[in-house]
Amino acid sequence: MAGTGNGPLAGVRVVELAGIGPGPFAAMLLADLGADVVRVDRPGGGGLAVNPAFDITNRNKRSVLLDLKSAEGPARVLDLVERADVLIEGFRPGVAERLGVGPADCHVRNPRLVYGRMTGWGQEGPLAHSAGHDIAYIAVTGALGMIGKPDEPPAVPANLVGDYAGGSLYLVIGVLAALQHARATGTGQVVDAAIVDGTAHLTSMIHGMMAAGGWQDRRGANLLDGGCPFYGTYETADGGYMAVGALEQQFYDTFTDLLGIKDEAPARKDLARWGELREAVAARFKTRTRQEWTEVFDGTDACVAPVLSLREAPAHPHLAARGTFTDFGGITQPAPAPRFSATPAAVRGGPALPGAHTESVARDWDVPALYEQED
Repeated sequence: MAGTGNGPLAGVRVVELAGIGPGPFAAMLLADLGADVVRVDRPGGGGLAVNPAFDITNRNKRSVLLDLKSAEGPARVLDLVERADVLIEGFRPGVAERLGVGPADCHVRNPRLVYGRMTGWGQEGPLAHSAGHDIAYIAVTGALGMIGKPDEPPAVPANLVGDYAGGSLYLVIGVLAALQHARATGTGQVVDAAIVDGTAHLTSMIHGMMAAGGWQDRRGANLLDGGCPFYGTYETADGGYMAVGALEQQFYDTFTDLLGIKDEAPARKDLARWGELREAVAARFKTRTRQEWTEVFDGTDACVAPVLSLREAPAHPHLAARGTFTDFGGITQPAPAPRFSATPAAVRGGPALPGAHTESVARDWDVPALYEQED
């Protein structure tokens, strides 16, 4: 049964206005940590939606079905807001206000509310009202331009860097910080989480290295972007890949020793011979399969790991031992993270089907009009 769990956010109530991408994932994280997240789904669903029965970003939540464009929809949302600690929405700027559920409307009903806004471009700026997706947001921040080989187009890192790292996680950080402030002062506030802001923030270390002359502003020319021969990926005899991250000297020594090139490898600090070193490493990796190399490096400090697929990852011995993935409702999925010693989080319920929890939410949140509206 979804609802408040035993995690560190037990007792926190969150209203999520249904959207796609980073908003639902942020709300899932709050739900994983024990918050009672009520997702307000719209009739007919939204764009890019997967089958609700398999959308694990809606796990541990409850769902009510409300049409925000109807006469009663906004009023019912405000009824929920009155009893909530947090609201999350991912509309374009101004849409929530036009629907009657913007920050001003909500704070009249609940001055302590933390109002979390998730957008790509932010609430103001020349592009604030423009459509966009992850790839555009990470493109303009410089993050996309760092990824890939120098002689090929930038590599697209799914939607992990923008939507989820630069978006969802920053929204959660902002919401929790604002919640702490609200509890201390009795005053809520608006959290403007823009994916462009969060993604740019993620590049902080790189900007520092660039200012210090330790990072070139081009792909495949640096220590951490594949330009370094002992920090990258190499193909094996069976078409698999191994990931190498032997940056420190002691780890590099172990790496070259186990790889079998310690005596003939050119000096690693000689950048002019990095191409030669890369060729030697690549040639050696091609002599064995991924599994064979995995066995060679397993348990060592060489900082080498097999590149696994999404389906292979749950069976990795370390991840399996930690329970990094879990099975719930017939779906293999990542377990809640991070972990807490006193208030462990858990998957308490599968994906919330739209409108499936109207009765329980109406009862638990004391909003009888919610259930009456459905009749």
